[in-house]
Amino acid sequence: MERVVITGLGAITPLGNSVEEFWNGLKEGKNGIGPLTRFDGEEIDVHVAGEVKDFDGKKVLDRKSAKRMDLFSQYGVAAALEAMEDAGLNQENINADRLGVIVGSGIGGLQTMQDSIIKMHEKGMERVAPLFVPMAIGNMVAGNISIATGAQGPNLSIVTACATGNNAIGEAFRSIKHGYADYMLAGGSEASINEIGMAGFAKLQALSNSKDVNTASTPFDKNRSGFVMGEGAGVLLLESLSSALERGATIYGEIVGYGATGDSFHMTAPTPDGSGAAKAMQRAMEEAGITPAEVGYVNAHGTATPANDSAETQAIKLALGEEGAKDVLVSSTKSMTGHLLGGAGAIEAIAAIKSLQEGIVPPTINLSTPDEECDLDYVANESRTLDYQYALNNSLGFGGHNAVTCFKKWEGE
Repeated sequence: MERVVITGLGAITPLGNSVEEFWNGLKEGKNGIGPLTRFDGEEIDVHVAGEVKDFDGKKVLDRKSAKRMDLFSQYGVAAALEAMEDAGLNQENINADRLGVIVGSGIGGLQTMQDSIIKMHEKGMERVAPLFVPMAIGNMVAGNISIATGAQGPNLSIVTACATGNNAIGEAFRSIKHGYADYMLAGGSEASINEIGMAGFAKLQALSNSKDVNTASTPFDKNRSGFVMGEGAGVLLLESLSSALERGATIYGEIVGYGATGDSFHMTAPTPDGSGAAKAMQRAMEEAGITPAEVGYVNAHGTATPANDSAETQAIKLALGEEGAKDVLVSSTKSMTGHLLGGAGAIEAIAAIKSLQEGIVPPTINLSTPDEECDLDYVANESRTLDYQYALNNSLGFGGHNAVTCFKKWEGE
C-alpha cells in the first residue's frame, strides 16, 4: 500500500483566483460574497452570490480552447494547471500513463445548457451549436484537464452533488494507495450562478434571501435561512510518497483516510440524527488508524440551511463522542465563499490542508446568535491558532451522499 501526500494545490474561488489569495482570505475572515451581478434575481428573491471575480479563461488557457469550454471546465482546468505548476510537474518530467484525473461537477455546463435551449427555442434546432454536447456534459472538466496536462492514467468524473469534490479526492487517494497511479489531479468545479441554477435552488427554498452580504451566509447561526450560491474550482495534486520523496517535492500534507456512505433517507434532506454522515467520518478515521480524540479540526459542510447544520452537529457528536465533539474545532468556510456545490469539498480540502500546515483554523464568520441545536465550537468570526495532527473534511450532498476525507500534518517520514 502506497502512502499518499499532497504536493500541489490549485483554486479559483470567490476569495481569489489562486490558492494564496483563497487561503489568505480565509485566515483573515474575508467575505467573498457580494451582490448578485450576473442577472437580476429580484423575481426569485435572491440578491447575493459568491461570484468569481476578474477571471478570464482566455488569459489562462489559449483563446481557442477557452471558447470550446463552458465556464465550469475553464475553472477546473485553471485550478489543475495551478496545482501542476505548484507541484513542479509538467508533461516533460512525468510518465503520462501514471498521471490520472478524477475531477467532477455537481451539475456540469449549466450556462451552456441554458443558453442553448433558449437559442433553440427562439431560432430552431438547426441553430444549436456543434459543440453543445462536449461543452455541457459534466465529465468534460476531467476530459479537458487531461488534454491540458497530458494525463493518460485513470480519467474519471464523479457526480455526487455537493459531495462531488470530496468523493473525487477520496477515490483518487485510493487509486494511488492501491498502485493504479503515481499522481492524481483530484477535485471539483462548478459554475451555476445563472437564472436556471439559482431559480431551481430558490424553488427548493434552499437559498438565502438576505440582501445583506454580511448576514446572507450564516452557518450554525440560529437565524440561518439558507445557503448562498458560490462558484469556482479546487484541484489537488495527490502523489505517492515514494515518488514525492524521490523527486524532493514540497509536501503540504498527507491524506490518510476516506469514508463514503449513503443516507437512504430523502432526496434533499439529511438524516436528522446525522447517522449517515457520522458513519462516513468514522470510516475515514478507521482507515487513518486514529481515535476521535486525535482530530483537531473539522471543516464542516456547514451550508447554513436549518436542516444541514443541526444534522451535521449531531453527526460530529456521534462520530467523535459528546466529549470529543466539545473539544474539536469546527468551522464552515462557506460563510466566506458561499456554496460551490460540486466544487465545495475540493476548496474545503485545501482549507483543511493549509490549516494543518500553518496551524491556523479558519473561522465561521457572520456567526452571532447561538443556536441550542448547534452547540459546538464553530470558531466564530476570527481564526485561531492550533497545533494539531489530523483534520476531517465533511461534504454532504443531495441524494444522501456523504464523503469525508482525513488529512494529516506533514512532519517528515
